[in-house]
Amino acid sequence: MSSHEAPRVATEGPAPIDRRAFALREALVDSGLIEAGEAEALAHSAVQELSPANGARVVARAWVDPDFRRRLLADATAAAKELGIEGPEGRQMVAVENTPTTHNVIVCTQCSCTAWPLLGLPPDWYKAPPYRARVVREARALLAEMGLELPAATNIRVWDTSGETRYFVLPMRPQGTEHLKEEQLACLVTRDALIGVARIQDSGAS
Repeated sequence: MSSHEAPRVATEGPAPIDRRAFALREALVDSGLIEAGEAEALAHSAVQELSPANGARVVARAWVDPDFRRRLLADATAAAKELGIEGPEGRQMVAVENTPTTHNVIVCTQCSCTAWPLLGLPPDWYKAPPYRARVVREARALLAEMGLELPAATNIRVWDTSGETRYFVLPMRPQGTEHLKEEQLACLVTRDALIGVARIQDSGAS
């Protein structure tokens, strides 16, 4: 390059996300903020251990075991631990129970906190500003747009999850499921029901 030539400027876009994530991980390890392998362990844990299936197990047990349900409502963190369910973002979990007259829904108005051990990582719509703002101001209308039509007489309670307290919904057991075993009941429970934006449909069985 001659002395009067302008230096070349890279025109490539941002590095791929995997390269950026690798660089961030290496920087955190080099600075001593995390141990080598800690990020990979957390990622594996998030996929393998932090799952709505855990919340479904807790709900199903509460449906079939009244004593467990009482313990769950008194101390959800301890009750979940009875089933071997615990982990990051789950040190202070609180169960809020739906009833025929009250429907609960959770949100994190500040960021995207959830009870990871029971709900898994939060879905994108849960983290989005429109959900976080509207569910507080107009919960009934927003839930209807999401497919959950609630009777006008149903009271809706919105619980603001934070870094200190992680709420999750204990849905009502659907009618017509008296013949189902605990494992079968767990299959009915969805992440959306645990958040409170959906109900579990009655089976229609007599």
